[in-house]
Amino acid sequence: MNDRSEPEEAPPEESRRVLTLQPGAVWVAGKLDRAAQGALLEAVRDVVRAAPLFQPVMPKTGKPFSVRMTNCGPLGWVSDRAGYRYQTLHPETGMPWPAMPASLLALWAELVGDPPPEACLINHYPPTARMGLHQDRDEDDLETPVLSVSLGDTAVFRIGGTTRKDPTRSIRLASGDVVLFGGPARLAFHGVDRILAGTSTLLERPGRINLTLRRVSKGPSTAP
Repeated sequence: MNDRSEPEEAPPEESRRVLTLQPGAVWVAGKLDRAAQGALLEAVRDVVRAAPLFQPVMPKTGKPFSVRMTNCGPLGWVSDRAGYRYQTLHPETGMPWPAMPASLLALWAELVGDPPPEACLINHYPPTARMGLHQDRDEDDLETPVLSVSLGDTAVFRIGGTTRKDPTRSIRLASGDVVLFGGPARLAFHGVDRILAGTSTLLERPGRINLTLRRVSKGPSTAP
């Protein structure tokens, strides 16, 4: 962990629900109300029924991730011994990824606009999971913002600069919060330090679901 990190920050007050974390990175606290969270969760469950969660592993070492994942949209992000990549088929079922829920497409249209997203990575974090600092850089398009949606238990989320040596700051992302990474922050290092079990009653069991929407291709989509 970066020794120059700042203390954890709670969500902004009601009058400051939109907070710029750094140029290009915006935290929209409470963007989705409880009803919208519940509707999105049901849509995610439909996705998981069609494209079951799978356990990714690290390239080369084969070490399992602490999260399970799946995808929806034309493309899906996967990780295995061969490396990180986007592909059109589920790695275990061999079936195309299900369509993205309409509510996610509407959220993207509102906050990002054109071009449309091509991939939505769904990560399920059990209470013990974490995600080390990393950049989202497996896409050809590194200009269109990345949109992240949180459901379930609060995550202690860390964001830094575009190099590992940059200072970081830590915030608490609650269920219904949205974060956008664009502009200078498109390649910001970020990760999840821990999950605060029991901070939400949205999910049946403790844990968190994170939805990350990305544009993969430059120009028109190359996916079917």
